[in-house]
Amino acid sequence: MARLGLQRALDPAWIDGLFEQERETQYTRELLFSTTVEIMSLVAVGLRPSIHAAAKASQSLPVSITALYDKINRTEPRLIRALVQGCANRLEPVVQSVLCKQPLSVPGYRLRIVDGSHLPASEKRLKPLREFRGAALPGQSLVVYDPDMAMIVDLMPCEDAHTQERAIMETLLESAEPAQLWIADRNFSTRAILTGWQRRGSAFIVREHGRNPGPSELESRREIGGIETGLVYEQAACIARESDTPLELRRIELHLDEATEDGETVIRLLSNVPATHLDAQAIARLYRKRWSIENMFQRLESVLNSEIRSLGHPRAALLGFGVAALAYNVLSVIATAVKSCHELDAGEIEISPYYLATEIRAHYAGMMIAVPAAQWQADDTLTPEQLGRMLINIATHVDPRKLRKHVRGPKVSKKKGYVAGCVARRHVSTARVMKNGCVD
Repeated sequence: MARLGLQRALDPAWIDGLFEQERETQYTRELLFSTTVEIMSLVAVGLRPSIHAAAKASQSLPVSITALYDKINRTEPRLIRALVQGCANRLEPVVQSVLCKQPLSVPGYRLRIVDGSHLPASEKRLKPLREFRGAALPGQSLVVYDPDMAMIVDLMPCEDAHTQERAIMETLLESAEPAQLWIADRNFSTRAILTGWQRRGSAFIVREHGRNPGPSELESRREIGGIETGLVYEQAACIARESDTPLELRRIELHLDEATEDGETVIRLLSNVPATHLDAQAIARLYRKRWSIENMFQRLESVLNSEIRSLGHPRAALLGFGVAALAYNVLSVIATAVKSCHELDAGEIEISPYYLATEIRAHYAGMMIAVPAAQWQADDTLTPEQLGRMLINIATHVDPRKLRKHVRGPKVSKKKGYVAGCVARRHVSTARVMKNGCVD
C-alpha cells in the first residue's frame, strides 16, 4: 500500500514536468528533480538515516553527492509549494473513492485549517554559522490542512524564519476559493486577512485577537446555550474597510467552564458563515477542530523525519519538510483505507501513524528487493477508483489491532519548585533509589 501510494504521489514523469513548469533559475542537466525528491523521500519516511546514506545506496544517481547537495540547496520555495499542492491533487480522488462519498464535516464547505510551523535549529555545518553561539533557524512554513481528508493540501515555505506569519499569509490568500471554510487562530485575525477571505468568497472562523481587527459591536450579546466546554453567546459586529462598506461579522463568545493553560476564560470567534448554515454552538464546536493541525505537526515530527537537522541551508531544510508532508499524505491514504475496510469509525480502534510507519520501515526495503521494479509499472495506469479499490482489498489483510493507537490519560500537573543547584546536579544510583524508596 505504501508503494502504491508513493508511486501515485511521486510519479517521476509528473515531477519532472512540474519542475520544468515551475522552475525559475534552476535547470536540468544530468540530475533530474524526480531523483532528488526520491532520495529525500527515503530520508523523510525513515528508510535511510541521512541524504548522504540515501545517495550512496541509490543506483540511479548520475552525479556526485556534492552535486546532489547543490541541487537540493537551490530548490526554489515556489517549486516546493507546487510539489505539495500537486501531490494532494493526485491523491485526493483516491481518498474520495476510499471514503465512498462520506459526508463533509460542514455540508457545502471544504474545511481548511491554516497554521505556521517553524523548523527547529539546525546543526551549524554552514561556515557563516560556526562562530554563532545562538540557535540558527533554517525557515518556516504556513501549512493548510484538510481534516476531512486528513491531508496537507497546501504549504507556503519561507526561508526567513523571523518573517511574520501574517506577511506570508498574503500570498496564501490568493488560493482561497468559494465554498471553503478557513479556520485559524488569533495570529491571523487582521483586517487584511479577513477581508481577503471575504473578497475571495471564502468563509472563515478565526479567533479574535485582543487588538486586531477591533470590530465594532452592532448589538448587545445574547445567550445562545451551552456546549461541552462552556456557555455560548453571540452578537453582530463589523470591521471597517478602506474603500467599501463595513464587513459585517458574527462574534461568538465561549465562556469556558475551565480556564485555558494561559488562564483565559473567554474565547471570542469572528465568522462570516451565515446563521442558516451554522449556528453559534456549531461554530464554537467546529473551532476545536483547529487542534487537529497541531496533532498533525506532532505526527510529522515524531513519525516522519520532517526536521532534518543536518540540513542548515534554508531551501534544503524546506524541501525536506515539504517531502515529509508528501509522505504524511501517503500514510494518511493508507490509514483511511484501513479504517474504511474494517469500519473503524464506528469502533474504538484508532490507527496509530507511528505503528503504521514502523511497519513500513520494517518491510519496505525487503519488498523492493523481492519484487522487481517492472512489476509495479502496470499500476501506473490505474484510475483513482481502481487504485482505491486495490488499497481496500489489500487492507483486508491488515490486522488493525496491531496498528491501534493507545491513548494516554491526561497528565497530572506538578510544580517542581525551587532547589539548589548542587541538589539538582548531583548523581544518584537508580537501583538504590528504587530499593530504598527515597534519595539518600
